Amino acid sequence: MSVSRIKTLVVAALVLVNVFFLVLIISDTVADARSERQATQDVCSVLQAGGIIIDPDDVRADNSLRPMKTARGNEAEATIAQAVLGSTETTVRGVIYEYENARNGIAVFYSGGDFEIYINPGVITSSGGTVRVVQRLLRDMNISTSEIVSAGEPGSEVVTALSAYKGVGILNCAIEFVFSDGSLETIKGRYVTGLEPVDDSTGMSRVSTALLGFLAAVRSEEREDVVCTRILNVETCYRHHVVGSFGEGVIMPVWLITTDSGRYVIDDISGDIQLVQ
Repeated sequence: MSVSRIKTLVVAALVLVNVFFLVLIISDTVADARSERQATQDVCSVLQAGGIIIDPDDVRADNSLRPMKTARGNEAEATIAQAVLGSTETTVRGVIYEYENARNGIAVFYSGGDFEIYINPGVITSSGGTVRVVQRLLRDMNISTSEIVSAGEPGSEVVTALSAYKGVGILNCAIEFVFSDGSLETIKGRYVTGLEPVDDSTGMSRVSTALLGFLAAVRSEEREDVVCTRILNVETCYRHHVVGSFGEGVIMPVWLITTDSGRYVIDDISGDIQLVQ
């Protein structure tokens, strides 16, 4: 048998082996998805039997989220400040950084990701619509968001943007853009930078576990703050926790349950349930 013929047979064998393993992976993935769907349908039946109306299609579970470390990013702060104010002068006061433009305003950044920007009247107008102005600024500030909501009267509006990591919202990292008399007046909120995976982190619990824990809280006489007759939506989000004085922190996956009586966050590690605004 010629060398070229042997090479052809070897390549063909390798292709068949790769196809075999690919089929196994796809089969396992499909089986896991079916198992997860069945578990979701089963737990929804349990909730309905317990007096809580829920549609399995309203459960958008993604238990692939992992905790991520955060760290203060001075370059990111400068980018945000200069996207709003233009060229700035920097003053460092311990863990507080100030970026000032005498003509346009001042930005103040704290170590945990919180910041405030005060803009002089007329520097940034709401011409073209407040939401469009906010969307442009967010792009220039290099801040990713999952949701933008506007409230208030024309000329005096507050546009709130929820920060996100890879499209997943970070619940306590909202940024408010306050407009007054046709101009952007202040920007206040929190964002995160320097995201890296947490070593040896485990995946999220199954959504069925979270929902059963929620049902137990609703039925518990000790949890008068957890009230629900209908669940409108179940999804996975992040929450930010500051753990160090120089801005070190972590975003942790949580379950967000939207009900007819409010929104509840379930800590995926402790199982603690809190009502959120």
